[in-house]
Amino acid sequence: MSSAAKAHFPAGPGEPKAERDAVRRAVMASTMGNAVEWFDYGVFTSGAITGIIGTVFFPGDSNAVLKSLALVAIGFIVRPFGGAFFGPLGDKIGRRPVLALTILLMSSCTFLVGVLPTYAAIGVAAPILLLLLRLVQGFSTGGEYGGAATFIAEYAPTRKRGFYGSFLEVGTLTGYVMGNGVVLAVSLLAGTEAMHDWAWRIPFILALPLGVVGLYLRSKLDDPPAFRRLEETGQKPEKAPIKETLAGHWPMILNLIGIVILLNVADYMLLTTMPSYFTTHLDIGANTSTMIIIGVELAQLCVLVPLGMLSDRVGRRPLLMTAAIGFLLLSYPAIRLMQSGSLVALIIGFGAVAFLLALILAVIGSTFPAMFPTRVRYGSFAIGYNVSTALFGGTAGVVVEAMINKTGDKNWPAYYLMGAAAIAIIPILRTPETAKVPIEVIDAETDRHAGALTGVRD
Repeated sequence: MSSAAKAHFPAGPGEPKAERDAVRRAVMASTMGNAVEWFDYGVFTSGAITGIIGTVFFPGDSNAVLKSLALVAIGFIVRPFGGAFFGPLGDKIGRRPVLALTILLMSSCTFLVGVLPTYAAIGVAAPILLLLLRLVQGFSTGGEYGGAATFIAEYAPTRKRGFYGSFLEVGTLTGYVMGNGVVLAVSLLAGTEAMHDWAWRIPFILALPLGVVGLYLRSKLDDPPAFRRLEETGQKPEKAPIKETLAGHWPMILNLIGIVILLNVADYMLLTTMPSYFTTHLDIGANTSTMIIIGVELAQLCVLVPLGMLSDRVGRRPLLMTAAIGFLLLSYPAIRLMQSGSLVALIIGFGAVAFLLALILAVIGSTFPAMFPTRVRYGSFAIGYNVSTALFGGTAGVVVEAMINKTGDKNWPAYYLMGAAAIAIIPILRTPETAKVPIEVIDAETDRHAGALTGVRD
């Protein structure tokens, strides 16, 4: 590890060096997987690649670009199934082997898209193979995020869980910026003709070495101490961990789904839908739109870790509640600013709601895993998170665009954000504050509540 990287992980008072090094490795390995996931998403949703995929795999089809976008959406449909499979499996056999498998599947599928024969070479088999790869990609992604967050939360010292957990979303934004940046760089260097001919493959192929690095980092880790304690005491889940997960923890899973509604509506609305909103409805140039999005993501990267550290001091709920109330009150004024015709006003309006999103992103890596006990943490997180993501994340842009087209009202991004914020306030209030609370105490409390639900007593 470089000295620069080590500087991001200062030693805490009384924190042994071996422990600190183990946490560093866990954070870097988990963050890398998240970056690979969002690198793929950044590449596939970039304007240049979306159009090229449409013409290469659906030539002569008037709906080629729409079908290309549908390939992105299809991954969201299978994510809950991946979460339901990999999450409970990670609770049963361990976090490390499952996370090794998910990063291998994600990076391999993205790489294989880059070497797929085109429609011109093998006919209709080309789009069918592409569809299968996107399905496997989405399925494996369903097991990635919950496991990565769980891994960090179970390794992190109690008083630094917010700090270390914030690096998970550093991986998300880094991967997305890298994906868009690589596409932009290849496009500028290769030129339009080469980009359509062969250079479009380069960004996809680069996912493989990223995945290999992530797999290497994960292979060098042990399972987190909290999970190892379960193994030693024989308290791992039963043969049907998904049954135990749903029966004993459904109220908290519903709370998670409610908070993730706001997270995903804001995340996918602001970072993936707004570029087309700028160009289609506000007449902003495509390059200007892309630069605004990348600039805002870089600004978010700068504040995530400080906000995570702040949550260790003041708690997670104050930041989540500030974000929810902020979206409720500021989304409409922010959208109106963006519509004013002034580029400066647009950046101010967009920056305001992007900061509210950063408040959420900074604490989800420490908040969501702490909502569940170690024995079912991975599965509960993965199921709740991916169900909410499938229903409200990938569909946000489609719903908003459809409502704008139907009503002619360009304020629908604000209405959707405000509705999601109103929903999220209730589960935020119902979720216990877990900052400064040790994992062992969280386990005891959440298991006690689960026992009350199922009629099981210690």
